[in-house]
Amino acid sequence: MTAAMYDGTGVGHSPEGDLLEAFLALDTPKGFKAELIEGEIVVTPPPDGNHEAVLGRIVRQVFRLSDGDITVAGTKGLDVPGGRFIPDMTFAVEGAFDEQPPWMRPQGLLMVVEVTSNNPTRDREAKRRGYAAAEIPLYLLVDRQRREVVLYGHPEEGDYTATHIVPVGDPLPLPEPFGFELATDGLS
Repeated sequence: MTAAMYDGTGVGHSPEGDLLEAFLALDTPKGFKAELIEGEIVVTPPPDGNHEAVLGRIVRQVFRLSDGDITVAGTKGLDVPGGRFIPDMTFAVEGAFDEQPPWMRPQGLLMVVEVTSNNPTRDREAKRRGYAAAEIPLYLLVDRQRREVVLYGHPEEGDYTATHIVPVGDPLPLPEPFGFELATDGLS
């Protein structure tokens, strides 16, 4: 698998992007994150402990079991079609985050991860479309409300063409450069 190279020229330099920049210049409450999702500014409170525990379990498995030279960032700002998103976790080729601005174009990314919280529809729909349009190869969605883990792959024409869903507790195969079965026990 190769990392996607999305040309985001002009992304974030729209009236909506300027609006988000103006909003971010205000004092956003500590721990909250502000995103621009399909023209709407979305402010999200800090996640609960279970949300963060899920992310920790995924990171430990990736670094213990993956085949590739992979790095990770938590809450890295991405310029994607449809807005400025902050995934819960972003995996990339080593060096992809070096010297990047706060809102980076999705170059060298391998997989983004979202864990659903209070508005799972955004993660299931708008964020899926935005990540696919940016040609991010994999999108892993831990859907706590549905108690399932979804791996989207093969982005094409603004959406993912492959979807693999398992109930929490069943293993989920991750393709190269990960190359292992993700244990989903405890991912809810």
